[in-house]
Amino acid sequence: MIDWMERDKQQRKPVLKVPSSLRVEVGEDGHMTLPPEVLDYYGLDASGEIQIDLTSNSLRLRRSVTRLARVYIEPTDRCNLRCRTCIRNNWTEPLGRMSDATFSRIIAGLRAFPLPLTVFFGGFGEPLSHPHIIDMVTQAKRLGASVELISNGTMLTEKMSRRLMDAGLDVLWVSLDGATPESYEDVRLTEALPQIEENLARFHALRLNSGAKTELAIAFVAMRSNVGDLPALLKLGSRLGVTRYSVSGVLPHTSEMCDEVLYRRSLMEGGSGISMWAPQLSLPRMDFNEDTREALYQALRSGRNMSFGGANLSEGKNRCPFIEKGATAISWAGHVTPCLPLLHEHVSYLEGRERISHRHIVGNVNNTDLHSIWLSPEYVAFRRRVQGFEYSPCTFCGGCNLSEDNKEDCSGNVFPTCGGCLWAQGVIQCP
Repeated sequence: MIDWMERDKQQRKPVLKVPSSLRVEVGEDGHMTLPPEVLDYYGLDASGEIQIDLTSNSLRLRRSVTRLARVYIEPTDRCNLRCRTCIRNNWTEPLGRMSDATFSRIIAGLRAFPLPLTVFFGGFGEPLSHPHIIDMVTQAKRLGASVELISNGTMLTEKMSRRLMDAGLDVLWVSLDGATPESYEDVRLTEALPQIEENLARFHALRLNSGAKTELAIAFVAMRSNVGDLPALLKLGSRLGVTRYSVSGVLPHTSEMCDEVLYRRSLMEGGSGISMWAPQLSLPRMDFNEDTREALYQALRSGRNMSFGGANLSEGKNRCPFIEKGATAISWAGHVTPCLPLLHEHVSYLEGRERISHRHIVGNVNNTDLHSIWLSPEYVAFRRRVQGFEYSPCTFCGGCNLSEDNKEDCSGNVFPTCGGCLWAQGVIQCP
């Protein structure tokens, strides 16, 4: 039975609490009947088309590419820090912040979409530096959306903390790339960690005292120089009541950062083109301790198509997380793009080779309403193509001149191509 709940009195309709499993009837003609509320939640329109993944033991229905479920909004691409990992270290794009008129156009456009919907404030800048960020959160909550925001934590004053909670923010993500002052300063080039920890401790205390429902979450970029801080970061999060953690690999934007990557072998030995033909290795759930550590490590290095307790480790490859989440991204200037990596043109390095990712604009909310942009035939066709993911395996092949940017690939795909995208290989992650 489907369980419904009201999340907020301001919502336009109730939000489905997704069950972990569901029994449906299969008729003599082979047709399955899904409850209408499930069809609505995943955008499985009766007249539409969906993709089904087949495995040896299951069928997986993919979210409809016509259902918008998550919107990344970039209030500004300006930031008060300049980290070693930052895209700005190799960037020539103009800096700016979203105007009230542009944000009003976004809010008006979002009213045309059904709930549930998540609005995520973040992009390539510090959202708390926008003078109207509280009003933005408030307006997004009035839509009935779940609202999240990511910050570096330096501007999380007591006043800002109270205002975010009063505005109804659901999740505050804080980007922390070190658990010691030394490792944090090595990445962020500032001695701000003690102040950030004080800000987060105060935020946690204010939550407890006020009864606010805002969750606290941590995003961590793992590198050779800081991955050893992860256990200490988890302990810090426990003291602060953190409920979510997102760990990502680093995307090098300078040649110097190439030595920091932790996924070179995993791309080469676990690439989709290799694992597709590799022998299958099915492991049971077991303790990770001194008895099993070395054996499991060698198994992971073997390049086999592995599963743990029935969960296949290769399922996260060749899957665009933005398409899977039903997401789109909007820059501070109102440009709509399919994902955060395509929000701005930037340089990164793959296996030490420079790669240019050209931005891909599908529309601008200042000229066209968001609903029309989302359902435009060209944009829908692009999302369907990415969901199928028949791109060249640029992330683990030897490399050619076509892999130097995302304009075309050796499989005949044209701009934008996604074969060199590390998000699609589960290496880089965004909350």
